[in-house]
Amino acid sequence: MVRFLLSRPIAVGMTFLAFLIFSVILFRTLPISLLPPIDVPQIVIKVNYPNSSPESIERNVLEPIREGMVTLNGLEDLESKAGSEVGDVRLTFDFQTRMELAYIEVNEKIDRLTNSLPNDMPRPQVVRINSNDIPIVRLQIIPKEGVDYAEVSMLTENVIKKRLEQLKGVALVDINGRQEKVITVTPNKPIMTGLGLKEADLISAVKDGNSELPGISVEDGQFRYYLRLASRLETAEDVGNLPVRGPSGNTVTLSKIAEVHHSLAKPTGFHLFQGKEGLVVTVHKQTSAKMNETMPLIYEAVELFKEDYPQVDFELTQDQSSLLNAGINNLQTSLLFGGLFAFAILFVFMGNYRTPIIIGISLPASLVISFMVFYFFDISINVISLSGLALGLGMLIDNAIIVLDNINRKREEGMPLFEACVNGVNEVQSALISSVLTTLAVFVPLVFLSGVAGALFYDQAVSVAAILCVSLLVAFILLPLLYFLLFKNKTKSTIKDDSRLYKGMLSGYKLIYQKLFARPGLSLLVLFLMIPLLLATVKFLKVEGLPPIEKFDVLISLDWNESINASQNRDRIQSLLAQLEGEYTVAESDLGLRQFILYEGENAIQQADLYLMFADNKGKENVSKQLHEFFRQNYPKASLEIKDAPNAFDQLFSSNKPYFEVRLKQLESEKPISPSQMNLWMEEFPLATVSKGPGLQEGSSVIFKTDLEKLALYGLGVDNLITTIEQLFGNYLITDIRQFGEIIPIQLRNDQLDFQTLLKHNYIYGEEGVPYALDEFIAFSYDSHYKFVTSDRAGIYQSLNLDVSESENHETAILAWGVERNLAVGFAGQYFQDQETIKQLLGILMVSILLLYFILAAQFESFLQPLIVVFTLPLGVGGAFLVLWLSGTSLNVMSAIGLVVMLGIMVNDAILKIDTINRLRITYQAKEGLLAREALVKALYHAGEIRLKPIVMTSVTTILALSPVVFGAGLGADLQRPLVFSVIGGLTIGTFTALYFVPLAYWFLSGQRGAVKFQG
Repeated sequence: MVRFLLSRPIAVGMTFLAFLIFSVILFRTLPISLLPPIDVPQIVIKVNYPNSSPESIERNVLEPIREGMVTLNGLEDLESKAGSEVGDVRLTFDFQTRMELAYIEVNEKIDRLTNSLPNDMPRPQVVRINSNDIPIVRLQIIPKEGVDYAEVSMLTENVIKKRLEQLKGVALVDINGRQEKVITVTPNKPIMTGLGLKEADLISAVKDGNSELPGISVEDGQFRYYLRLASRLETAEDVGNLPVRGPSGNTVTLSKIAEVHHSLAKPTGFHLFQGKEGLVVTVHKQTSAKMNETMPLIYEAVELFKEDYPQVDFELTQDQSSLLNAGINNLQTSLLFGGLFAFAILFVFMGNYRTPIIIGISLPASLVISFMVFYFFDISINVISLSGLALGLGMLIDNAIIVLDNINRKREEGMPLFEACVNGVNEVQSALISSVLTTLAVFVPLVFLSGVAGALFYDQAVSVAAILCVSLLVAFILLPLLYFLLFKNKTKSTIKDDSRLYKGMLSGYKLIYQKLFARPGLSLLVLFLMIPLLLATVKFLKVEGLPPIEKFDVLISLDWNESINASQNRDRIQSLLAQLEGEYTVAESDLGLRQFILYEGENAIQQADLYLMFADNKGKENVSKQLHEFFRQNYPKASLEIKDAPNAFDQLFSSNKPYFEVRLKQLESEKPISPSQMNLWMEEFPLATVSKGPGLQEGSSVIFKTDLEKLALYGLGVDNLITTIEQLFGNYLITDIRQFGEIIPIQLRNDQLDFQTLLKHNYIYGEEGVPYALDEFIAFSYDSHYKFVTSDRAGIYQSLNLDVSESENHETAILAWGVERNLAVGFAGQYFQDQETIKQLLGILMVSILLLYFILAAQFESFLQPLIVVFTLPLGVGGAFLVLWLSGTSLNVMSAIGLVVMLGIMVNDAILKIDTINRLRITYQAKEGLLAREALVKALYHAGEIRLKPIVMTSVTTILALSPVVFGAGLGADLQRPLVFSVIGGLTIGTFTALYFVPLAYWFLSGQRGAVKFQG
């Protein structure tokens, strides 16, 4: 095949040129995003039920929803959490479930359940989680001094949101911090009492004044007209002019007995930017959009907003495209430095400039053609697929160097140029195919890992497979063709001798080789002993998900653990920011209930998230210390968590599950365990280091107890009492004014006094209009209650969060503790999911090793020789662990990718070395007539000589190409540094030991014993 293709250089050249042009065209159509579009198999149903307790939401809303969802296809887990005024049901599905169909099915079930849910509650929101739900940027909208906040809310909702959604590539615009305009009616109690009017008269007057005719039409001759009432309300003045009729028939204008004016609705949450109230808009891109094209459009739109709406300040924050740019820059850096150092190393070792030029052409060509595979496999350009390409570049350089060195060696042996190109490729063809297959055998099975990790590995596996297969195509066809064309008019004399540097390396290699083979048994034993010693360094490595990136921003998650309203929450955050003024550069806070459609985290009025950006790490550390001290002194009840602000990776991989959780359920009833009883039981709990889960977190509450006997005695109804309490303490909605899609609520608002005063000075009226003070029928008391009610498929549960290091050894004691108290005890949490993932990884690793063994056994026609390759891998892994430990680097995703890169190169070299030994043994026995032992000695010795140059060139080129990252700064360098240390460690220690391990292991597996003597 190679001979045929080389004989038709124009046809091959045109074919590759067509591939390149076609790939460039397809590349321009590929979507560019931060992460691949992953459907996380979760759906969250969010409930918002104002003025409702956790118990009420659990009983009336969440329990019916859970019961209605249990029959969903592919449902694995179902949990709910009810809080004050809010609740959510989290549905987890099998990863193979088609989430778009599951989303439709959940909405259909919600529609069927509508009749069984409270009538005054808004329809539950159904949120489907996808990696594209992570916003690419946040737009801060801050009204200037004196500007009406409600008008800015309308501007954002009706204008800015729509303008952003019209931009190419924008899928969704989400808003938080909106405040609605309402018309409030505040009764003047003394005047109303003097006129004999009650609040019911006022409410009735407003409702009557806002009545609409239900589609009535009249005929006038040949024409038909629809009627409408001319008295329909439109403004606060219209409401104030309404007549109110008293029980004695007297009427009075509503404005004379109540204050009527426009105001903002009672807020349940706020957004703050730099300490000022404002709105925040999160922008989400379309799946097929290119982030690097969408972001400039957003920046241009914001500049136009600044000109068009000078009454508002705009600023963009938390731009996630920086991670993608870091990935692209890393690939460009790898290509640039890989190409430059490959050129330099090849020039030093081969003594001419033509060979480096061939590498310089083949590297970009392979990369560009790989994008054609991206298109046909529906892969986007993202951080994950780019890391796969960067991973494959090391193997690409290795393959190119091996082929070129082999062709060069054939020419040195005296072959004509054409034959050297053909034989040079054919000789290493099967070995290179085996090395690519073994790399894929190690990597591709990771696609079958469950969860988000498996979905991410799919993109990486496809990109690695693409560039490795293309690299074979280039190495077998394009490289020999370019070599043939560039050296066509050059004589054999143009091939220079090896450089002094390489000759010195070769002499050193031979010297060590001869000393090791003088005592081969001891030498092999020492190398085998190095494997556990090197691998033991993994115990000193810290294990992390992503490498620690130097971040100058933090996210502070707060729960005041007090019954405060949203305004008090805002005042506390503003007071805190005022104390920290000058310490931070950017401050952003979402507090209380979030209005985001796609928000699926915890929602509570007493909670707040505070994002702070600092100029440097020193300022970040100082403020973190100040915050702990501030809360310890001023708000000891508050729970505080300070962590690095999560990027898109963190948000995708973060779990809302506790790490190790003990779930407790009463067997006698479905009610939660009372706080007093639970506190007594906790004193006898087997573990000391335990924290209470959401279902056991307590908050203070006021309990109203009605005197039913006295109500009956005075002829008063309970419904009448409840209605009066709702009007007094809640935001009582009288009616709505609806105009062209705009809804303005009319609310009854009473004096904002303490509840005891309100009970004393407000009345309930009997049948004859006789007033009775509310406090005559209501007794109150203070009590503690649970802030949340948590449930799963089996009903209500309460949980304890444990330290995992202790829990493993005390599961039996915890079960016995539960049985004594008639409690059902279950264990759950991220710990068990991690254990399952580890088991899957071990299973996949075994499959990968078996595949690797099968491929190598087929390649070598031997059951023993593949073991040599398998045992070289621990040497490389151990070398990588040692360098990671010495450099103080953790074992994380990036260092694991570095291990795969390094192992790919090591496997390549070991396979080629064994293949060369096998070939030389046959040659020396058949052609030179040497005995088996003599042929083996000579084959081992000369195979080491032949393979030394490409091994050294590959290792040095790869290490030098990656070394600039070690000394670089910024996000990209922080991400890639663990990868670089893994590769450097494996290719220095691992490759050096493998140089001698392969011939020594081959010697003993061939059944040979005793020292080897070398002449000369």
